[in-house]
Amino acid sequence: MRNIPIGLLQFTDGVDGKTLTAHTRRVEQLGYDILWIPELAGRDPVATSGFLLAHTERLRIGTGILNVYARDAHAAAQTRHTLAELSGGRFVLGLGVSHPVLVEPRGHAFSPPATKMRQYVEALCAVPVEGPGPVHPAPIVIAGHGPKLMQVASDLAAGLFVYLQSPAAVRRARALLGPNKEIHAVVRTVLIPDREKALAVARKALGFYLQLPPYQRAWALDGFDASDLAGEGSDRLIDMLAPSGDADALRMAVQTYIDAGASHISLCPILPGTGIEAMAWDWATIEALAPTQR
Repeated sequence: MRNIPIGLLQFTDGVDGKTLTAHTRRVEQLGYDILWIPELAGRDPVATSGFLLAHTERLRIGTGILNVYARDAHAAAQTRHTLAELSGGRFVLGLGVSHPVLVEPRGHAFSPPATKMRQYVEALCAVPVEGPGPVHPAPIVIAGHGPKLMQVASDLAAGLFVYLQSPAAVRRARALLGPNKEIHAVVRTVLIPDREKALAVARKALGFYLQLPPYQRAWALDGFDASDLAGEGSDRLIDMLAPSGDADALRMAVQTYIDAGASHISLCPILPGTGIEAMAWDWATIEALAPTQR
């Protein structure tokens, strides 16, 4: 793999705090650039980011992603300011609009995504936060798959965060964003050489996403249609969403994203199982694809 920053997107809810600290330090020792903390229904990503920044020295910590409906722009501005200052510049503020199925049960009305994100980031950047400030503001990275959200990332952020997208989608994003913006491509991987077994494992992890219209629209640009979404997803769709094989095959898959224009790669390994089992840290993959192994 070409020498670009490699990160990790990892659920933190499957381990206790002591183990989480040890795991994160191990990731740091393996040379990873950033650990992204998701936001679903478990640990709060802001509190977890602050905790892990306090227990590491070089590793960057990012919210991957912070739901903009879960906190207002003032709160996000304070988070950005505080964690950048206290960590010496190792915090990255990843923002996303999420999906109606996750937003509306919280009591929010889902707005047009690009409009919501543009207004939110503009408000965030206008907030005058008091107290000691960071040398440089924390970078803002916006999650988006459609051209309108990508344009917001191009206009207002350090870069773009893409998840469950193809190398072709990264290539389109690079053409829209130009050469100087960051593109953080999350690559889901299955370290299982047997393709049929790997497909079965991936399907358990990806079924939820197949139902979401924004992903369906993005995949349609790559030629996937309703037949690929039927049931548990076609083999060719699952192969694209979660490359599988041995470590060499996964390195080759990651390289296709780099060749397409990604400036940063973040691995998100898939393990067999559901629930807490699926939140385990896949050390076989994390170690085999670690920056220190390049």
